[in-house]
Amino acid sequence: MATQVETALRGPEAFQLARRALAEMEAAGVWPTPLNFELWLHYVGDPEGPLGREITRLLKTKDAFTEGTAEMLAAEYLPRGRLSEEIRDAGAVLNRELSSVSDAIAKARESQAAYGETLAETGARIDQAGAAPADLKQLVDGLTDATSRVQRENATLERRLETSTKEVARLREHLEQVRRDAMTDALTNLANRKAFDEELLRACEQADQNSTVVTLAVLDIDHFKRFNDTWGHQTGDQVLRYVASVIGRISKNPRVAARYGGEEFAVIFPGEGALQVETALNAIREEIGSRALRRRSTNDELGAVTISAGLAQRRPGESGTLLLDRADEALYASKRAGRNRVTNGERLDAAA
Repeated sequence: MATQVETALRGPEAFQLARRALAEMEAAGVWPTPLNFELWLHYVGDPEGPLGREITRLLKTKDAFTEGTAEMLAAEYLPRGRLSEEIRDAGAVLNRELSSVSDAIAKARESQAAYGETLAETGARIDQAGAAPADLKQLVDGLTDATSRVQRENATLERRLETSTKEVARLREHLEQVRRDAMTDALTNLANRKAFDEELLRACEQADQNSTVVTLAVLDIDHFKRFNDTWGHQTGDQVLRYVASVIGRISKNPRVAARYGGEEFAVIFPGEGALQVETALNAIREEIGSRALRRRSTNDELGAVTISAGLAQRRPGESGTLLLDRADEALYASKRAGRNRVTNGERLDAAA
């Protein structure tokens, strides 16, 4: 079923919708890039939809609408439509390929049937008594022609199947890339919120099946708003990329690192207990804090960036939501204690 925006863009009110989107962008001080325009079309076309409500919330904060903000919204709210469109296009190509192969197979089947009839007819004629040598030569020539036709049909079918196999392989690779893009945060190249939710559910299910542990960590950049207010959102995006690069490098497979939202990150640690994860988080925290960043455009020193983190080890049968809540509680404990620290949620539970 088409969305309200898709229906409007196909109807006579498309021009009015585009004008409203541009007017709203101008009023909000949003630069009319292609991505921003696409987001605002959805916003004005369906203000009560998930994307519309999120843009309304962001506008109320009075913060600048940066490229990073647009990319985050697109990654969160637009990929499904884009992925569906890619799948529809791939499906059309696959249908064409299958139809072509089906036609080639049908022709080859007809050729094989005709060849069988020729063989049967020739055998019957050879069995006839008193067949003259000239007749036998004619029969052999007929068999040779029929065999050549079958060979040509088979060669055509083989080439068509080979071409179709390559095309299907190309489509499979393309769709896999689209799937990866739809699950990746555009600004940081870490997993996005959707991918994180799916991976957390899968990690919990596997932990129950294999009777193993899984630990979840939540990390937050300290005083991130200060970077944006002092240096601007472009510099804020630079800080996000830097922090994400350190988290991503230390969180290699099977660990899963994600940008959970804004300046908050999350890492899933399958098969690792709380103490092991605490050590990994302190390594992340110390590396991030050890480097003084500089603003790319002016080379001004930004000072050190610090993070706070909290972790929780999953209890048997615990849902991902409850595990995330406990990791969040540990993160807030780090912030209350002065930031730039890691709090092990298991110690909080023991002290309670």
